[in-house]
Amino acid sequence: MSNPSWHDKLLGGFRRTSDRLIGNLAGLGTGRLDQATLDDIEEALIASDLGPKTAARIRARLAEGNFERNMEELGIRLIVAEEIEKVLETVARPIEISAFPRPHVILVIGVNGSGKTTTIAKLAHLFTEQDYGVMLAAGDTFRAAAIGQLATWADRIGVPIVRGPEGGDAAGIVFDAVKKATATGIDALIVDTAGRLQNKRELMDELAKIKRMLGKIDPASPHDVILVLDATTGQNALAQIEVFREVAGVTGLVMTKLDGTARGGVLVAAAEQFGLPIHAIGVGESVGDLRPFDAREVARIIAGVERMGNGQ
Repeated sequence: MSNPSWHDKLLGGFRRTSDRLIGNLAGLGTGRLDQATLDDIEEALIASDLGPKTAARIRARLAEGNFERNMEELGIRLIVAEEIEKVLETVARPIEISAFPRPHVILVIGVNGSGKTTTIAKLAHLFTEQDYGVMLAAGDTFRAAAIGQLATWADRIGVPIVRGPEGGDAAGIVFDAVKKATATGIDALIVDTAGRLQNKRELMDELAKIKRMLGKIDPASPHDVILVLDATTGQNALAQIEVFREVAGVTGLVMTKLDGTARGGVLVAAAEQFGLPIHAIGVGESVGDLRPFDAREVARIIAGVERMGNGQ
């Protein structure tokens, strides 16, 4: 059996969201779109984790002109897809390794269990595929398991790593990593950080110390502060964006764990509510399963357009 394509993985990753949306919209487009029907459609969109802002936009679009004719379900889905695409196309932006002088420093943050360490490995793989030299820094010194896991990934991908002992000074490790990356001509330095959000003040202090140290080496560093979000947590992901934006100055997002159980509509809600760049999405376990995404493709998959036999 051949390996599934990226498109097939997206179909699987957004399956739960698409099924939920299709189920919620079923039968709503067979009559005139009066106010009660529009209310039902808006509630269906919110129930599918797309968020109230996007739901309201889609409702307003459907209400334009006070339809005198029936709108079939496919017509509703097409409008849903078009409005989702408008939201996503403003934030679908791959990470650009643009810093000069090198290295381009990327701080990766996120709560423990969000898939942060694995996402770092996938980002490193993505950059090496683009012929960039990559180095990892094990800045989550709070957990020995995190240091070991990152080192295992670095070995598997074939990139260098700078690490220290459990409980070591994270800022010192990052400082050493920047120096080594500079000396060896590394393009991108990806830094893991602690994710113990339950102690917000301690986390804030540690991240601030890392950022101050980086700023002394290069005022433009860190060049990206990327928050990794677990799509299976649904609306809780939005709360994490709020907190980490305050704590760490998040500049972009990566949505991971988009599998058959994920509440992928939260991708749209996050885009609408915060407008932060969404650099990549993860739809599987293998190292190549994290990539930038196409807004139109994802929008049509979420809305279930292609599953109605209209894949054009």
